[in-house]
Amino acid sequence: MAGNDKRRGGMRKSNKKGMVVGSGGQRRRGLRGKGPTPKAEDRVSHPAKKRADSRSKTEQQRAKRRAQQDAQPELVAGRNPVVECIRAGVPATGLYVAQGIDIDDRVTEAVREAKSRGISVVDVPRIELDRMTNNALHQGLALQVPQFSYAHPEDVLTAAGHSGMPPLIVALDGVTDPRNLGAVIRSAAAFGAHGVIVPQRRSAGITAVAWRTSAGTAAKLPVAKAVNLTRTLKDLKDAGLMVIGLDADADITSDELELATEPLVVVVGSEGRGLSRLVRETCDQTVSIPMAGGVESLNASVAAGVVLAEVARRRRRPDHQAPPNRNFH
Repeated sequence: MAGNDKRRGGMRKSNKKGMVVGSGGQRRRGLRGKGPTPKAEDRVSHPAKKRADSRSKTEQQRAKRRAQQDAQPELVAGRNPVVECIRAGVPATGLYVAQGIDIDDRVTEAVREAKSRGISVVDVPRIELDRMTNNALHQGLALQVPQFSYAHPEDVLTAAGHSGMPPLIVALDGVTDPRNLGAVIRSAAAFGAHGVIVPQRRSAGITAVAWRTSAGTAAKLPVAKAVNLTRTLKDLKDAGLMVIGLDADADITSDELELATEPLVVVVGSEGRGLSRLVRETCDQTVSIPMAGGVESLNASVAAGVVLAEVARRRRRPDHQAPPNRNFH
């Protein structure tokens, strides 16, 4: 009986296991892939990440310095440059004259014209003028030019549409010399262009040097900045303009430029490499300038002047009829 009581009321052994601690699915999850390996520059401890961060920090510092420089007024230094700028009507806010300098005709003219135009004339110690011009060869004279106010590409197109003539716009692709920029602006104004467009990056801006080279025409002709030059050129094409690019390996020469009388954008490449690939692919046609043998290429501003002169000549022909006035937008 004792044995029966044990079987009925007591615990008996069983081969069936109870609840045990399991993997909780960790083993199965451990078999799953962890996705693609991150790029080296995205790994926190990788040397490439540190190099990428260093480059980013350096670029931010450069951008900050450029912004600070852009916010400061430009100074044209030297007697001849100052007189040329004042004669050309370059907008200026102050003329600085070093104390105790020898007075000649250029100094006399600069002071007289500055006063007549309402430009402040300030006498400063020579050592102070040295500091202001970063020890440039100022010869006792420096002219303060305010920060240039750029237009928007759409403003240039609108002004062209209101002119009653086929739009003619000049775009610069990577021209980094401010003297070339100033010379192109001067040629554009001389040959009837309605505005100039420069890229926001990797391009010269309207500095004191560009002001002087343009002979003041930068104040009379709209100069716009394009965030993305290729996209801006495509927008102009969508608005009905044709785009031609100056290139040594071109489709045609300027003698064959039948598009001259059409609504037109003339793109001038950089001093060294010419047109960039994307800009060249955006052009409807590329144009070269016929030259005598032995000469490889022309300066960017000279090449722009030659082609713009050809465009102006063709538009002056008696058989050319200007299209009805229309708004390009």
